[in-house]
Amino acid sequence: MTAAALTNYWSQGQTISYVLVDIARLPSGTLNLFNLYVALSRSSGHDTIHLLRDFDERLFLSACSVDLLTEDDCLHLLDEKTRKWWVQMTTDN
Repeated sequence: MTAAALTNYWSQGQTISYVLVDIARLPSGTLNLFNLYVALSRSSGHDTIHLLRDFDERLFLSACSVDLLTEDDCLHLLDEKTRKWWVQMTTDN
């Protein structure tokens, strides 16, 4: 069996067969809800994801950074704009 260590950034958008996740608080203290989502949503199901250790449940109750929420809103707007453009491009031809 092959194993690899991945960052949240590298693993975004991928589905990984078996996932071992460490969601302990980082020394830098920068773990946020977006990091948790990416780390916990990479496997194909609850049977293929395992947590390395116990974690502080308060991580899931923390507020998101205003900057991250603003960026997320911008991405949603760009997504909608792109979808509308794509529909227009495919119906015009």
